[in-house]
Amino acid sequence: MDWVDLRSDTVTRPTRAMRMAMLDADVGDDVYGEDPTVNALQQRLANDLGFEAGLFVPSGTQSNLLALMSHCERGDEYIVGADAHTYKFEGGGAAVLGSIQPQPIAHDIDGSLPLDKIAAAIKPIDPHFARTRLLALENTWHGRVMPIDYLRAAHDFTRERGLALHLDGARLYNAAVASGVPAREIAQHFDSVSVCLSKGLGAPVGSVLVGSAALIDKARRWRKVTGGGWRQAGMLAAACTYALDQHVARLADDHARAARLAEGLRNMAGVNLLGLHTNMVFVDVPADRLRELDTHLRAKSVRISIGYLPTLRLVTHLDIDDEGVTRVIEAFRTFFAA
Repeated sequence: MDWVDLRSDTVTRPTRAMRMAMLDADVGDDVYGEDPTVNALQQRLANDLGFEAGLFVPSGTQSNLLALMSHCERGDEYIVGADAHTYKFEGGGAAVLGSIQPQPIAHDIDGSLPLDKIAAAIKPIDPHFARTRLLALENTWHGRVMPIDYLRAAHDFTRERGLALHLDGARLYNAAVASGVPAREIAQHFDSVSVCLSKGLGAPVGSVLVGSAALIDKARRWRKVTGGGWRQAGMLAAACTYALDQHVARLADDHARAARLAEGLRNMAGVNLLGLHTNMVFVDVPADRLRELDTHLRAKSVRISIGYLPTLRLVTHLDIDDEGVTRVIEAFRTFFAA
Protein backbone atom coordinates (compact mmCIF):
# COMPACT_ATOMS: atom_id res chain seq x y z
CA MET A 1 0.00 0.00 0.00
CA ASP A 2 1.28 3.49 -0.87
CA TRP A 3 1.07 5.07 2.57
CA VAL A 4 1.30 8.76 3.39
CA ASP A 5 2.97 8.44 6.80
CA LEU A 6 2.84 11.60 8.92
CA ARG A 7 3.79 9.98 12.24
CA SER A 8 7.39 11.23 12.15
CA ASP A 9 10.27 12.08 9.84
CA THR A 10 11.99 8.93 11.15
CA VAL A 11 9.91 6.74 8.81
CA THR A 12 11.75 7.71 5.62
CA ARG A 13 13.16 4.99 3.39
CA PRO A 14 16.54 5.16 1.65
CA THR A 15 16.33 6.35 -1.94
CA ARG A 16 17.67 4.18 -4.73
CA ALA A 17 20.72 6.42 -5.11
CA MET A 18 21.38 6.21 -1.36
CA ARG A 19 21.18 2.42 -1.52
CA MET A 20 23.75 2.41 -4.32
CA ALA A 21 26.06 4.59 -2.21
CA MET A 22 25.69 2.08 0.62
CA LEU A 23 26.47 -0.82 -1.71
CA ASP A 24 29.68 0.84 -2.91
CA ALA A 25 30.94 1.88 0.54
CA ASP A 26 34.49 1.05 1.61
CA VAL A 27 34.27 -0.60 5.05
CA GLY A 28 36.40 -1.81 7.96
CA ASP A 29 36.08 -2.57 11.68
CA ASP A 30 34.95 0.65 13.34
CA VAL A 31 35.66 -0.54 16.89
CA TYR A 32 39.30 -0.58 15.80
CA GLY A 33 38.82 2.78 14.09
CA GLU A 34 39.44 1.14 10.72
CA ASP A 35 36.27 1.94 8.79
CA PRO A 36 37.29 4.66 6.29
CA THR A 37 33.73 5.69 5.46
CA VAL A 38 32.83 6.10 9.13
CA ASN A 39 36.04 8.04 9.77
CA ALA A 40 35.33 10.35 6.84
CA LEU A 41 31.75 11.01 8.00
CA GLN A 42 32.87 11.78 11.55
CA GLN A 43 35.55 14.22 10.43
CA ARG A 44 33.34 15.78 7.77
CA LEU A 45 30.63 16.70 10.29
CA ALA A 46 33.20 17.90 12.82
CA ASN A 47 34.75 20.15 10.18
CA ASP A 48 31.41 21.36 8.86
CA LEU A 49 30.18 22.34 12.33
CA GLY A 50 33.46 23.72 13.67
CA PHE A 51 34.60 20.99 16.07
CA GLU A 52 37.71 18.86 16.48
CA ALA A 53 36.19 15.41 16.29
CA GLY A 54 33.02 13.39 15.77
CA LEU A 55 31.61 9.99 16.73
CA PHE A 56 29.14 8.00 14.63
CA VAL A 57 26.56 6.17 16.78
CA PRO A 58 23.37 4.19 16.13
CA SER A 59 20.82 6.67 17.47
CA GLY A 60 20.20 10.21 18.64
CA THR A 61 19.26 8.89 22.06
CA GLN A 62 22.66 7.27 22.42
CA SER A 63 24.43 10.32 21.02
CA ASN A 64 22.80 12.57 23.63
CA LEU A 65 23.48 10.03 26.40
CA LEU A 66 27.16 9.84 25.50
CA ALA A 67 27.38 13.63 25.52
CA LEU A 68 25.81 13.85 28.97
CA MET A 69 28.00 11.10 30.37
CA SER A 70 31.12 12.72 28.89
CA HIS A 71 30.35 16.18 30.24
CA CYS A 72 29.19 15.00 33.69
CA GLU A 73 30.30 12.60 36.40
CA ARG A 74 28.22 10.56 38.85
CA GLY A 75 26.29 12.88 41.13
CA ASP A 76 26.43 15.81 38.72
CA GLU A 77 23.38 17.60 37.35
CA TYR A 78 22.31 18.91 33.98
CA ILE A 79 19.70 21.58 33.37
CA VAL A 80 17.24 20.75 30.61
CA GLY A 81 13.81 21.66 29.28
CA ALA A 82 10.88 19.95 30.97
CA ASP A 83 9.56 18.87 27.56
CA ALA A 84 12.96 18.24 25.98
CA HIS A 85 13.73 14.95 24.26
CA THR A 86 16.76 14.16 26.44
CA TYR A 87 14.65 14.54 29.58
CA LYS A 88 11.21 13.22 28.58
CA PHE A 89 11.66 10.80 25.71
CA GLU A 90 14.97 9.00 26.20
CA GLY A 91 14.07 6.59 28.96
CA GLY A 92 15.75 8.54 31.74
CA GLY A 93 19.11 7.30 30.47
CA ALA A 94 21.15 10.10 32.04
CA ALA A 95 19.89 9.11 35.49
CA VAL A 96 19.66 5.36 34.91
CA LEU A 97 23.03 4.85 33.23
CA GLY A 98 25.00 7.99 34.04
CA SER A 99 23.86 8.73 37.62
CA ILE A 100 23.31 12.29 36.37
CA GLN A 101 20.47 14.24 37.93
CA PRO A 102 18.25 16.19 35.51
CA GLN A 103 16.93 19.58 36.61
CA PRO A 104 13.99 20.39 34.31
CA ILE A 105 13.00 23.98 33.45
CA ALA A 106 9.77 25.03 31.74
CA HIS A 107 10.24 26.07 28.10
CA ASP A 108 9.29 29.42 26.67
CA ILE A 109 6.97 29.21 23.67
CA ASP A 110 9.92 29.33 21.23
CA GLY A 111 11.68 26.40 22.90
CA SER A 112 14.24 28.46 24.79
CA LEU A 113 14.83 28.15 28.52
CA PRO A 114 14.66 31.51 30.35
CA LEU A 115 18.13 32.39 31.55
CA ASP A 116 16.86 33.79 34.85
CA LYS A 117 15.18 30.45 35.60
CA ILE A 118 18.36 28.60 34.71
CA ALA A 119 20.35 30.89 37.01
CA ALA A 120 17.92 30.18 39.85
CA ALA A 121 18.28 26.41 39.28
CA ILE A 122 22.09 26.31 39.46
CA LYS A 123 23.06 24.67 42.73
CA PRO A 124 25.50 26.29 45.17
CA ILE A 125 28.76 24.49 45.85
CA ASP A 126 27.66 22.51 48.87
CA PRO A 127 27.76 18.77 49.64
CA HIS A 128 23.97 18.79 50.04
CA PHE A 129 23.48 19.37 46.30
CA ALA A 130 24.26 17.74 43.01
CA ARG A 131 26.91 19.69 41.09
CA THR A 132 25.43 21.65 38.21
CA ARG A 133 27.70 20.99 35.22
CA LEU A 134 25.76 21.28 31.98
CA LEU A 135 22.94 23.06 30.16
CA ALA A 136 21.25 21.08 27.37
CA LEU A 137 19.15 22.78 24.70
CA GLU A 138 17.19 21.42 21.73
CA ASN A 139 16.89 22.89 18.22
CA THR A 140 14.40 22.45 16.66
CA TRP A 141 12.06 21.88 19.60
CA HIS A 142 8.64 20.60 18.47
CA GLY A 143 9.61 22.08 15.13
CA ARG A 144 10.35 25.49 16.61
CA VAL A 145 13.61 27.17 15.63
CA MET A 146 15.52 28.67 18.54
CA PRO A 147 16.56 32.30 17.91
CA ILE A 148 20.26 32.84 17.16
CA ASP A 149 20.37 35.76 19.61
CA TYR A 150 19.19 33.43 22.37
CA LEU A 151 21.86 30.86 21.52
CA ARG A 152 24.51 33.56 21.72
CA ALA A 153 23.15 34.70 25.09
CA ALA A 154 23.03 31.11 26.38
CA HIS A 155 26.64 30.59 25.35
CA ASP A 156 27.78 33.70 27.20
CA PHE A 157 25.66 32.73 30.21
CA THR A 158 27.22 29.27 30.51
CA ARG A 159 30.75 30.66 30.09
CA GLU A 160 30.15 33.10 32.95
CA ARG A 161 28.89 30.32 35.22
CA GLY A 162 31.34 27.59 34.32
CA LEU A 163 28.79 25.31 32.65
CA ALA A 164 29.18 23.28 29.47
CA LEU A 165 26.53 23.67 26.77
CA HIS A 166 25.14 20.75 24.73
CA LEU A 167 22.77 20.86 21.79
CA ASP A 168 20.34 18.09 20.94
CA GLY A 169 20.42 19.00 17.26
CA ALA A 170 18.34 16.08 16.03
CA ARG A 171 16.82 18.49 13.49
CA LEU A 172 19.72 20.94 13.34
CA TYR A 173 19.54 21.15 9.56
CA ASN A 174 15.82 21.96 9.62
CA ALA A 175 16.67 24.85 11.93
CA ALA A 176 19.49 26.00 9.67
CA VAL A 177 17.42 25.85 6.48
CA ALA A 178 14.48 27.62 8.12
CA SER A 179 16.82 30.34 9.47
CA GLY A 180 18.68 30.73 6.19
CA VAL A 181 22.06 30.22 7.88
CA PRO A 182 24.73 27.50 7.72
CA ALA A 183 24.36 24.83 10.40
CA ARG A 184 27.77 25.90 11.71
CA GLU A 185 26.33 29.28 12.71
CA ILE A 186 24.01 27.49 15.12
CA ALA A 187 26.51 24.87 16.29
CA GLN A 188 29.30 27.35 17.08
CA HIS A 189 27.64 28.37 20.34
CA PHE A 190 27.89 24.87 21.86
CA ASP A 191 30.53 22.61 23.39
CA SER A 192 28.94 19.54 21.83
CA VAL A 193 26.22 18.87 19.27
CA SER A 194 24.28 15.71 18.47
CA VAL A 195 23.10 15.54 14.84
CA CYS A 196 20.58 12.95 13.67
CA LEU A 197 20.90 11.79 10.05
CA SER A 198 17.86 9.47 10.09
CA LYS A 199 15.10 12.06 10.40
CA GLY A 200 14.48 14.65 7.71
CA LEU A 201 17.79 13.92 5.99
CA GLY A 202 16.53 10.45 5.21
CA ALA A 203 19.38 8.11 6.20
CA PRO A 204 18.19 4.73 7.55
CA VAL A 205 20.27 4.79 10.76
CA GLY A 206 22.70 6.99 12.62
CA SER A 207 23.63 10.12 14.50
CA VAL A 208 26.95 11.89 14.98
CA LEU A 209 28.16 13.55 18.17
CA VAL A 210 30.71 16.32 17.62
CA GLY A 211 32.86 18.10 20.19
CA SER A 212 36.45 18.49 21.33
CA ALA A 213 38.88 15.64 20.79
CA ALA A 214 38.98 15.01 24.56
CA LEU A 215 35.19 14.87 24.84
CA ILE A 216 34.86 12.51 21.88
CA ASP A 217 37.53 10.21 23.34
CA LYS A 218 35.40 9.90 26.48
CA ALA A 219 32.25 9.42 24.40
CA ARG A 220 33.91 6.64 22.39
CA ARG A 221 34.61 4.70 25.58
CA TRP A 222 31.02 5.20 26.79
CA ARG A 223 29.74 4.11 23.38
CA LYS A 224 31.51 0.79 23.87
CA VAL A 225 30.30 0.46 27.46
CA THR A 226 26.69 1.06 26.42
CA GLY A 227 26.89 -1.52 23.63
CA GLY A 228 27.17 0.92 20.75
CA GLY A 229 30.43 -0.25 19.22
CA TRP A 230 29.84 -1.49 15.71
CA ARG A 231 31.92 -3.16 13.06
CA GLN A 232 31.57 -2.61 9.30
CA ALA A 233 29.33 0.41 9.73
CA GLY A 234 30.62 2.12 6.61
CA MET A 235 27.51 1.16 4.62
CA LEU A 236 25.40 3.12 7.09
CA ALA A 237 27.90 5.98 7.16
CA ALA A 238 27.73 6.12 3.36
CA ALA A 239 23.98 6.63 3.56
CA CYS A 240 24.51 9.46 6.04
CA THR A 241 27.13 11.08 3.82
CA TYR A 242 24.79 10.86 0.84
CA ALA A 243 22.06 12.49 2.95
CA LEU A 244 24.36 15.38 3.84
CA ASP A 245 25.33 15.82 0.20
CA GLN A 246 21.84 15.56 -1.31
CA HIS A 247 19.10 16.11 1.26
CA VAL A 248 19.89 19.27 3.24
CA ALA A 249 18.64 21.97 0.86
CA ARG A 250 15.51 19.97 0.06
CA LEU A 251 14.35 20.28 3.69
CA ALA A 252 12.83 23.54 2.46
CA ASP A 253 10.41 21.37 0.44
CA ASP A 254 9.27 19.64 3.64
CA HIS A 255 8.70 23.02 5.28
CA ALA A 256 6.73 24.24 2.26
CA ARG A 257 4.57 21.11 2.22
CA ALA A 258 3.92 21.45 5.95
CA ALA A 259 2.78 25.03 5.29
CA ARG A 260 0.46 23.81 2.52
CA LEU A 261 -0.93 21.10 4.81
CA ALA A 262 -1.54 23.66 7.56
CA GLU A 263 -3.33 25.96 5.12
CA GLY A 264 -5.51 23.09 3.93
CA LEU A 265 -6.54 22.25 7.49
CA ARG A 266 -7.03 25.86 8.55
CA ASN A 267 -10.67 26.73 9.20
CA MET A 268 -11.75 23.13 8.51
CA ALA A 269 -14.74 22.15 10.64
CA GLY A 270 -13.63 19.83 13.47
CA VAL A 271 -9.96 20.79 13.19
CA ASN A 272 -8.26 23.45 15.31
CA LEU A 273 -4.91 24.46 13.81
CA LEU A 274 -2.55 25.10 16.72
CA GLY A 275 0.69 25.82 14.91
CA LEU A 276 3.06 25.33 12.01
CA HIS A 277 6.78 25.00 12.76
CA THR A 278 9.27 23.93 10.05
CA ASN A 279 8.11 20.44 9.01
CA MET A 280 5.52 19.97 11.76
CA VAL A 281 1.83 20.85 11.86
CA PHE A 282 -0.04 20.68 15.17
CA VAL A 283 -3.84 20.38 15.29
CA ASP A 284 -6.49 19.61 17.86
CA VAL A 285 -9.43 17.36 16.99
CA PRO A 286 -12.33 16.19 19.20
CA ALA A 287 -10.91 13.70 21.68
CA ASP A 288 -13.93 11.40 21.42
CA ARG A 289 -13.34 10.99 17.65
CA LEU A 290 -9.60 10.22 17.71
CA ARG A 291 -9.89 6.46 17.17
CA GLU A 292 -12.57 6.89 14.53
CA LEU A 293 -10.39 9.43 12.73
CA ASP A 294 -7.41 7.08 12.83
CA THR A 295 -9.48 4.27 11.30
CA HIS A 296 -10.81 6.57 8.57
CA LEU A 297 -7.34 7.86 7.67
CA ARG A 298 -5.86 4.38 7.51
CA ALA A 299 -8.60 3.40 5.10
CA LYS A 300 -7.33 6.29 2.95
CA SER A 301 -3.72 5.05 3.34
CA VAL A 302 -2.78 7.88 5.71
CA ARG A 303 -0.94 7.18 8.96
CA ILE A 304 -0.89 9.56 11.93
CA SER A 305 0.28 9.11 15.49
CA ILE A 306 -2.69 8.81 17.88
CA GLY A 307 -2.02 9.25 21.59
CA TYR A 308 -4.13 9.98 24.62
CA LEU A 309 -4.38 13.71 23.84
CA PRO A 310 -6.50 15.31 21.10
CA THR A 311 -3.41 17.16 19.80
CA LEU A 312 -1.94 15.63 16.66
CA ARG A 313 1.56 16.23 15.26
CA LEU A 314 1.70 15.83 11.49
CA VAL A 315 5.25 15.62 10.15
CA THR A 316 6.32 16.08 6.52
CA HIS A 317 9.51 14.49 5.19
CA LEU A 318 11.38 13.02 2.24
CA ASP A 319 8.64 10.47 1.44
CA ILE A 320 5.77 13.01 1.42
CA ASP A 321 5.13 14.62 -1.96
CA ASP A 322 2.54 17.17 -3.13
CA GLU A 323 0.02 14.46 -4.00
CA GLY A 324 0.38 13.04 -0.52
CA VAL A 325 -0.40 16.41 1.07
CA THR A 326 -3.50 16.71 -1.11
CA ARG A 327 -4.59 13.21 -0.08
CA VAL A 328 -4.22 14.04 3.62
CA ILE A 329 -6.23 17.25 3.35
CA GLU A 330 -9.00 15.47 1.47
CA ALA A 331 -9.05 12.59 3.97
CA PHE A 332 -9.52 15.01 6.87
CA ARG A 333 -12.18 16.89 4.90
CA THR A 334 -14.26 13.80 4.14
CA PHE A 335 -14.07 12.62 7.75
CA PHE A 336 -15.28 15.85 9.30
CA ALA A 337 -17.89 16.40 6.57
CA ALA A 338 -19.57 13.10 7.42
